[in-house]
Amino acid sequence: MGFFSKTVDKMVKEKVPRKKRKRLIVLISLLVLLSMTTATYAWFTVNTFAGVDSLDLHISVSAQLKVSMEDHGANLDQYVKEITNEMIDGYLATAGTSLEEILLDPVTSDDGRIYRNQRGAEREANKRSYLEFECFFIATENMWVHLTTESTDEGLDNGTRVSTESTGPKADVVNCARVNFDAGEGGMATYEPNRESQITGLPTFDLPRGTMVYSDNTRLFHLNAMEPTKVTIRLWIEGEDPQCDDDVQDAHLAVQLDFIGCDENNQPIS
Repeated sequence: MGFFSKTVDKMVKEKVPRKKRKRLIVLISLLVLLSMTTATYAWFTVNTFAGVDSLDLHISVSAQLKVSMEDHGANLDQYVKEITNEMIDGYLATAGTSLEEILLDPVTSDDGRIYRNQRGAEREANKRSYLEFECFFIATENMWVHLTTESTDEGLDNGTRVSTESTGPKADVVNCARVNFDAGEGGMATYEPNRESQITGLPTFDLPRGTMVYSDNTRLFHLNAMEPTKVTIRLWIEGEDPQCDDDVQDAHLAVQLDFIGCDENNQPIS
């Protein structure tokens, strides 16, 4: 801090009358220290190599929807009601990796498609920094697809939620997670669990607590009847989130996504 203090003192002496110098020096010093503290509040420590290293992912759909990791055209029999970790691993195998091998190191994005690390370097999908895979959704009628916190199968607890088995400060990992749904011209939306305020240039939404209410804000993408739509799903840990610090390294993260179709008035289609 000696060099810093001398530099500030020199700058002030050149520009400010003697009577006001001391107070201004103190003020500048406090502001700089505050900015330094803020800058290190988010992100993992640079050059660490321990991301979120235990990831569970489960995807399910409501009665009027089906999904697959391949495009089967209009052949409904080839689509399923859920996507499991094993299916995602099959997809990732083509890139030479698996869910078990992917460590989620912090990245950030302003558009949902390009992701950068703390230094501003662009990162590749499924190369440790963030998870990306494709799903094909199909429905028998036109609809808007939403996430839902309600179980869509009787007797099953399959509503959308982001959780962790980690305890203490590591449990904050659930607040750092983001899930982006990119259907190209069909729409894009980003789910931020436990959202408090806008953090980056990428718009995000949260799901309501308690009773699920559907609105334009919870729309993910649009489906035309019997037309399979490719949706790229991206999962990452947002480095700009204030709780994305070293405490959440080596944490466990479980992401359960449940989709439901709604009409143009945001009413669920049964």
